[in-house]
Amino acid sequence: MNVSASTLSLTVADVDASLAFLTTHLGYQVAMAADGFASLTREDAAVDIVLLAKGTEVLPPEQRDQQATGLILALTVSDLAAEEARLRAAGAPITMPLGEEPWGERLFQLTDPNGVVVQLVEWATPSTS
Repeated sequence: MNVSASTLSLTVADVDASLAFLTTHLGYQVAMAADGFASLTREDAAVDIVLLAKGTEVLPPEQRDQQATGLILALTVSDLAAEEARLRAAGAPITMPLGEEPWGERLFQLTDPNGVVVQLVEWATPSTS
């Protein structure tokens, strides 16, 4: 198998709200959009994002009323502190403050209007005790 691209498809109640969040705060661009659908991309991202409206008929009946919950969209970035400061100044909904795990992962989280958790991550040298 040769994977040529990666896309995360999220079913949300309000496509426009998630679209605005991802384009305003995270620099994604709209590649394609229609009623109840948006395809977002970033030139430097490892994953594109598709947003589908909850209840859309393109989904199988058993998936139509499900919504993106219980997942974290993690994006590895450089200069995490600067990103956190930029997003905080922009009024982005930071729902977990910047912190560092003992194994060297530095991170903070934002939550979009549909409850999708986005975690920005940077790897640091772990502290030794």
